[in-house]
Amino acid sequence: MSGFRPGLLPTLLVLAMLPVLVWLGFWQLERGEHKRELLERQQARQQAAPLAPHEIEQLNDPAFARVFLQGRFDAEHSFLLDSRTRDGQVGIELLQPFHDELSGRWVMVNRGWIPWPDRRVPPAFDTPTQPLKLAAWVYVPPGKPFVFSHRAAEGWPRLINHVDIEAMWQQAGREGVIHELRLEPGPSAYRADWAITSMSPSQHLGYAVQWFALAAALLALFIYFGVHQARGKRSEHDESNPLQR
Repeated sequence: MSGFRPGLLPTLLVLAMLPVLVWLGFWQLERGEHKRELLERQQARQQAAPLAPHEIEQLNDPAFARVFLQGRFDAEHSFLLDSRTRDGQVGIELLQPFHDELSGRWVMVNRGWIPWPDRRVPPAFDTPTQPLKLAAWVYVPPGKPFVFSHRAAEGWPRLINHVDIEAMWQQAGREGVIHELRLEPGPSAYRADWAITSMSPSQHLGYAVQWFALAAALLALFIYFGVHQARGKRSEHDESNPLQR
């Protein structure tokens, strides 16, 4: 093709980079669709009638299911989930066993985020002693957390760096539901503005547009460079050939 001569190196670069950019764009679209479905499922579960603790164990996918609880907290066994941030401030999330009197089951309730700016002073929290009626929802993590160390701390309240419900029940000396329940905002909750996703579907769409735009710009530059190179070669050929003057 005499009108298009991009050269070997630019061609190899485009062949290497263009598929990656296009793949990243479609990957962001896929992630956005997954987040959209996740939010729709969360909204549907939040509008459904709340379940009892023993009912969530019968669900194949209990994520976001609302749970009604009636009972008391166990103030002696509190877990402090470390390195949780809100608005750039470091803190912890408070998880405590709760005995549901209606079902007779123990559940692990996350009461929310508490600031902990000074590590020299223990984080301040209190535990209601009276019977409570609570609303919570089941949190199912998207995957296994990256764990630096499985070594457990000692003493109570106990500082932890990841949530392992089964291990936490063993440390508390109890048997309970193996899902974390996140408390809905209310008198017994601390800061309970739970983020369902770290990035919205519209943000994923924006990133997809950026990747596709980069792919289009790369392709346009490749075509321009190829045409420009071909014209330069043709001009040199015409100047070196006196018969075509």
